[in-house]
Amino acid sequence: MEKKNRTGRVMTAEEIASACGGRLFSGDKNSRIRRIVLDSRKAGEGDLFVPVIGEKVDAHRFLKQVADRGAAAVFTSEHSEEDFPGDPGQSTAWIQVDDTRLALQRLGAFCRRESSIPVIGVTGSVGKTTTREMIAAALNAGFQVYKTPGNSNSQVGVPITMWEIAPEDEIAVIELGMSEPGELTRIAEVARPTMAVITNIGIAHMEQLGSQENILREKLTIQDGLEPGGVLLLNGDDPLLKHTRAREGYRTVYYGTGENCQYQAKEVRMENGKAVFTAVHGGRQVPVRLQVPGFHNVLNAMAALAAAEESGLPMEQAVRTLEKFHGFKHRQQIFEKNGIVVVDDTYNASPVSMKAGLDILADVSAGRRRIAVLADMKELGDESRRFHYEVGTYLKERPVEILFTLGELAEEIARGAEESGGAGCTEQYEDKEQLAKRLHQVLRPGDCVLFKGSNSMGLSELAEQFYDPEPDTLQ
Repeated sequence: MEKKNRTGRVMTAEEIASACGGRLFSGDKNSRIRRIVLDSRKAGEGDLFVPVIGEKVDAHRFLKQVADRGAAAVFTSEHSEEDFPGDPGQSTAWIQVDDTRLALQRLGAFCRRESSIPVIGVTGSVGKTTTREMIAAALNAGFQVYKTPGNSNSQVGVPITMWEIAPEDEIAVIELGMSEPGELTRIAEVARPTMAVITNIGIAHMEQLGSQENILREKLTIQDGLEPGGVLLLNGDDPLLKHTRAREGYRTVYYGTGENCQYQAKEVRMENGKAVFTAVHGGRQVPVRLQVPGFHNVLNAMAALAAAEESGLPMEQAVRTLEKFHGFKHRQQIFEKNGIVVVDDTYNASPVSMKAGLDILADVSAGRRRIAVLADMKELGDESRRFHYEVGTYLKERPVEILFTLGELAEEIARGAEESGGAGCTEQYEDKEQLAKRLHQVLRPGDCVLFKGSNSMGLSELAEQFYDPEPDTLQ
């Protein structure tokens, strides 16, 4: 669908103070705010700067310099008229609040109440971002869509996302993250989705939540913000979600490959690592040919088609734009340079997504030497070493000629691969630069190499040494 020009939201400092329950005690009440920023280095004219108190840094310390640079307004929970740190004559509006994070959430909730458009909230342990992007791609066939930019899915990211929805937008797809108990409730109450999508219940954040059952319980709190009469759209193939029902007052809809799913993928086959299948709903059958690799994207695609149909856009129409989706940076991108095929899946990692990456490597490496470069998976809790070991044993089903690991935890991947016979040989590294040097020695034309690990391990920079990030991918 052709995009309209987006005007963006504009509010005065006085209106913002009222919306968040704050008190404007200095500066120009008519200052016009067009953007919310959390990074003091990016704050300037027309911006509201929100100082977040973090574990290491309290951003209140940057308020004076932000005001000196001409920011339109700032929140503060540490200043009042008596200890105002700036020039009382400056135009920057200072808004006193009890808690800057909570004030931002109140402002986001106000923006949501001012908008009547449908909002699709997406959460889950794995695949949230890809599912968000595929839903947005499908909806683009009939709507002007706003979607969460980047990874702004947190307690501070979601309120800013609500602010950025423009009057011209007709539907929004919002990613909702979670890393601690109660967090999803808070951001769901800001986003107030009309449809809630849960992709799966994995073991990401097991360290904080303790068990998959606890993770399921927390993911279902997305319903705390679900609008009355809303839809809970669940992955019907997930062992825990397939037996889950929405709370009273909401409708449960399942997508997947099983007979329990109202939106079902049938006749699935892989061609050059990419899925071709038939989407079935209510007796209607729609052929689908994806441009992104991996069987798991069949489920993401079915979530997208289900969300579109439930939003009033027929699957037959939505599939046209869904089939044009080619993925995005560091998420299952496939490149070729100098005869070497590179699968860059370095954005993040969990046991499920790492196995999916190995599946893609197997699917696209026909006739090539298969090489896996796997790094630590973070935040998996007390069973972390076992989960890494199980990824190693999975290589027996998806064997590679050479396995390189990076990090202490990833050594368990190597051990699992060695003991199961899933790798011809293994090499283990703690230093990324040493690993890079070794890869430049080993990789040669005719190889296919997968890079996969948690974002904090920095594998994306290593992967990019072996391809040109900008040109079109093989996808």
